[in-house]
Amino acid sequence: MDFQVVVLAGGASASLVPLISKELPKPLLPVANRPVLSYVLDLLESNNLKDLIVVVEGEDAALRVGSWISSAYVDRLRVEVAAVPEDIGTAGAIRAIAHYLTANDILIVSGDLVCDVPPGAVAAAHRRHDAVVTSLLCSVPVSGPLESGSSGGKDKAKKPRRYNIIGLDATSQFLLFVATGAEVKKDVRVQKGLLHAVGKMEIRSDLMDAHLYAFKRSVLIEVLDQMETFQSIKLDVLPYLVRTQLRSQILLNGSPPAEENGHEKVAPQINQLPGPNTKALSFHDHSASWPSGFTAPKTHKCCVYIAEKSKYCARLNNIQAFSDINRDVIGEASHLSGYSFSTHNNVIHPSAELGSKTTVGPQCMLGEGSQLGDKCSIKRSVIGRHCRIGSNVKIVNSVVMNHATIGDGCSIQGSVICGNVQLQERVVLKDCEVGAGYVVTAGSEYKGESLARR
Repeated sequence: MDFQVVVLAGGASASLVPLISKELPKPLLPVANRPVLSYVLDLLESNNLKDLIVVVEGEDAALRVGSWISSAYVDRLRVEVAAVPEDIGTAGAIRAIAHYLTANDILIVSGDLVCDVPPGAVAAAHRRHDAVVTSLLCSVPVSGPLESGSSGGKDKAKKPRRYNIIGLDATSQFLLFVATGAEVKKDVRVQKGLLHAVGKMEIRSDLMDAHLYAFKRSVLIEVLDQMETFQSIKLDVLPYLVRTQLRSQILLNGSPPAEENGHEKVAPQINQLPGPNTKALSFHDHSASWPSGFTAPKTHKCCVYIAEKSKYCARLNNIQAFSDINRDVIGEASHLSGYSFSTHNNVIHPSAELGSKTTVGPQCMLGEGSQLGDKCSIKRSVIGRHCRIGSNVKIVNSVVMNHATIGDGCSIQGSVICGNVQLQERVVLKDCEVGAGYVVTAGSEYKGESLARR
């Protein structure tokens, strides 16, 4: 399958401060004590997609990510790490590495994607329909606090989230309409011409754009060259291709677009709904049966691959998602973790040490070389490597990264503790993030705060 794979790994991200830092760029953020980027790389490897371009924002971040890939995937993957400037967007990142792209089709995957949907299935659908773009859509993941405590971050109250509003054809294979970002807050308006052309359209708001796309390379590069202001694949490139698919002006297979106002006859719009015993046809199928003497309008195909509801799919693009995904990968999606869970449904590294009367409950992970004192209680949490945790410490629904030190009598709930943090005795944290290297003084109590060195 002649696909080139591009992983857009990012680098800095304002929505993940203070979790990320110069020393810990976004691709290396831990999910169940593994860099989040490893989940995409493992998924691609399992689908025999082993020649990759990994795009990282910033030279320093690219060096760190490249070094980790070289050690973790030696003799497994062939990876070219490309550094691009920060804040140029996903479309800008593709422009910056366009000279690397030579295959007929390109598979673009977000480096913060944690899922078990096979990319090969998306690629196959793309080829089957001869589409210019095929987008992976998944069920919207459950997000927010658990029943017995929050799951991280100061913005904890469940709020209405903005999802895509999309329109699908009768076969649920073609993407006819998409509203994203700020558009979702407004009234959705659909052009009459589109409804006349397709006859019937299903509107859905329960699907998430997984940021996994198959593109026809020539089309993608043409759009990026012509639309220099486009910065985002999701917000700019995809909606543009969807909007223009019934009046396509892109070059397909090197052929120029037909004249729109020439002397050729253009067939009237077909607006026939399928009967109860009629197989549903996509609107593209009608183009093969235009009346004699008429010329069908030039179109291109924008397709979707909708994952089964049983599949797991989430993106680590904010602090809440970081907590949710860590929770899921040691819980309902533990098959993605790469670890073998014990009969108690947890993972405790053989080198970890537990004090007297200390309990590590189900859906927990305790990393290599970490030590817990007496009478500690760990519930639904991830503890990183080489952490030092005192006695009478309670940790619930939280993530503690590598080399953290937690003093006696601390209570941590729904929080994220970054690497090399020091919590002195009797600290109480609820729904907080503590940035790398920060020291919280003894007896302090915080709720819904973001603590970081300035």
